[in-house]
Amino acid sequence: MKHARLEDMVKGWFVGDFAPSVLRTTACEVAVKRYKAGEAEAAHLHRVATEVTLVLSGRVRMLGREWSEGDIITIEPGEATDFLALTDAVNVVVKLPSAAGDKYPA
Repeated sequence: MKHARLEDMVKGWFVGDFAPSVLRTTACEVAVKRYKAGEAEAAHLHRVATEVTLVLSGRVRMLGREWSEGDIITIEPGEATDFLALTDAVNVVVKLPSAAGDKYPA
């Protein structure tokens, strides 16, 4: 058995081809991302990875739309999005595959 804590990971990412991680793999990346209302991320895209975001709690804006608890958004390679937390929010993010350096400004 192994044990780790989310706060010891980088920006909520805990599975993927990076360190630290609890499972190092090129198959996928997994994160739990916590945001305060007003936090934002600049528009970006992935050329290789598909990114799936589950809004676990709160309200966010992505792809020019508002999303809330229970919404699952799939962003295909080459599709750009920015991000804004409209309220405090928690997202679960899965990227397939784990491709180092696959994040480009849009």
